[in-house]
Amino acid sequence: MENATSGSLTGAARTLGVVLITLSASLLSLRYGFNFVQTVSMAVFTLVISAALFFWEHHLPVAFAGIAILLICGIMELPDMVAESKLDIILFLVAMMIIVGILKDLGLFSWIIITVITIPGMTARTFVIVACAIGAAMSCMADETTSIIFISALIFQVCDTLNLKPISFVIMAVMAINIGSAGTMLGNPVGILIGQNAVPPLSFNDFMIWSFPLMLVEFTAVMLFMLWNFRREIREMDVRIEERRRMGLALGPIVKVPYGRGLFVLVLLMSLLSLHTNIEDRLGLVRNTMLITTPLLIAGLLMLWRRGHIRKHVESDVEWMTLIFFMMLFVVAGALKRTQVTGHIADGFAAAFQDAPDLLLPAILGISAVGSAFIENIIFVAAFIPIVVKLDQTPLLWALLHGACLGGNITMIGSTANIAAVSLLEKRYWTRVDFLVWLKTGLMVGLLSFLVAWGGLALLAPHMPIRPPPPAAGRK
Repeated sequence: MENATSGSLTGAARTLGVVLITLSASLLSLRYGFNFVQTVSMAVFTLVISAALFFWEHHLPVAFAGIAILLICGIMELPDMVAESKLDIILFLVAMMIIVGILKDLGLFSWIIITVITIPGMTARTFVIVACAIGAAMSCMADETTSIIFISALIFQVCDTLNLKPISFVIMAVMAINIGSAGTMLGNPVGILIGQNAVPPLSFNDFMIWSFPLMLVEFTAVMLFMLWNFRREIREMDVRIEERRRMGLALGPIVKVPYGRGLFVLVLLMSLLSLHTNIEDRLGLVRNTMLITTPLLIAGLLMLWRRGHIRKHVESDVEWMTLIFFMMLFVVAGALKRTQVTGHIADGFAAAFQDAPDLLLPAILGISAVGSAFIENIIFVAAFIPIVVKLDQTPLLWALLHGACLGGNITMIGSTANIAAVSLLEKRYWTRVDFLVWLKTGLMVGLLSFLVAWGGLALLAPHMPIRPPPPAAGRK
């Protein structure tokens, strides 16, 4: 009875928090001269965001209710809802999840694990660098969650063999994965969201030219710090590896795993994605048509080839709850853009930094990093990207991307990869990761990567192409 009362009080406190946040947003909107539809749009968006923070288990029904309010109040019409749901992004993510699931079944990930644990003369430092590099590379080509699940399996294999606690090594890996996710459009849903919403849209090659090199510098700086920060754990692993080597034992079971078909699919996918701009130009297609089409085509062909497993791939490999929430979130954020709420906020940013425009870049980078440390980065970016697009400065798009991806390292709830890593540790080892232990490392990694990203973007900004201003949104 006492537990039930405690739980109900907690629920009541969270409910009160949602109500107060939503009410405060509405009152502030009225205070700053927003009209009725703008105030309702702001209230609905705040309601959906705060519900996702305080009641994650109920975030989807609240989002559904928010969409209904927008439609009933006439703020959005059905065609608007369909247009803002970003079906192209959703289908892209569905296809990529199916492809990753099939690659897993084809043994590609198992082959990579076996390759790593059989590296001749393996040392702890080598293992950490290789594991983190593979995690970062995987997050460039697949989603963060899949990457950390795969890399955690590798770390668990080695740590179990050496009788070591895996927490520090998992933290290093997940931070590398969050950084790597900023390298391409594929690593994080925010990449494809930013790329598709930019005016004109950013291509896969744009990410490879401007974001990938910066990610490599950030990864190098953070790896050097983590090798120093976790030097005791690395030294202990070195001792255990040497003891095992003297006994003539390997770091895990050595078996042959077929990987050729999976590797071929991965190479084909990355090749077509890297060439999508050239193909679009030759065929006269709209920008990024082949970017979306390529995963759909490959996923479709793979499912036909493995037609006996279609239901499994569609039902098990695709995170439908997450994708449906993304659609609802895009619609709610789209209402802010259509009612020009984001335009007003963007004008406020421009006015605030008109006397110091050079500070706008670190401001966007810092706000997106801090925001993503406590709010799921896709939620933050969905709300913030119309503001950044309205500001009409290309470097700010990359600042939003890197801030959102790097900020996820600050806290253990900053990204889906972090949450997945903590869950894996708790499930396998009954070990709870202390919030402050993570925060201690996360703050240092976040600050270091922020400084590197700021310096890199400041150097690259003068060389970035000038993009045409976005078209003015009509007032609802």
